[in-house]
Amino acid sequence: MHMTLPLGFMGWNVGPTELLVILAIILVLFGGKKLPDLARSLGRSLGEFKKGKDEGEKLASDKVKEIVDDIKKEEPEKVEGPKA
Repeated sequence: MHMTLPLGFMGWNVGPTELLVILAIILVLFGGKKLPDLARSLGRSLGEFKKGKDEGEKLASDKVKEIVDDIKKEEPEKVEGPKA
């Protein structure tokens, strides 16, 4: 059984072997001493991205709610006719 890890929006599937190769390349490029700083920076960047995404979603949700409320205010009240 081959396990794959989806890589988000890119649509790539990365298995354990590919993941190890990627990690080895990163280790060679940046060295062991810089990896903690790199991981810390990546974590902060992901946190900021998530924060921005959440703020954008909240802003969009608030705007949609505001528009729906405006539409509801503009709808004429239903008046029932005389009952027979």
